[in-house]
Amino acid sequence: MTSHQTTQTMKPATAAKKLGVYLPATPTEFQEGVVSRNELNALQADPPQWLLDLRRDGPHPRPVVAAKLGVSIAGLARGGVTEALTTEQIDELKRELPDWLRQERATQAEVRKEAARIKEKNAARAEQPGDARS
Repeated sequence: MTSHQTTQTMKPATAAKKLGVYLPATPTEFQEGVVSRNELNALQADPPQWLLDLRRDGPHPRPVVAAKLGVSIAGLARGGVTEALTTEQIDELKRELPDWLRQERATQAEVRKEAARIKEKNAARAEQPGDARS
């Protein structure tokens, strides 16, 4: 019995997400094809110029925009940002620092602080001998 390995492929949207780029900004051949796991690895290891340009200049997908601005994706939506933004647009928002961005950054900081507090509390609880929940 011989086992033959099938090539793992993914839709362009999945590959774009893994590469951290906005699919509509990618070349047509990327958007219309399928991407194998080996092709994805090659793109990550030795990115072509179009991928380098997209990662540097955008437009960036919402998760990347949110990370660059230090807010959540929901915070972007609350701030009225529903489209992909370029690096230049992101930098402009950082310079202008509108009220919604200031508020969402504060909210995100509180969320991170609370997550750290809970993590510490759970770690301390796990270290206690004789924990009844073990």
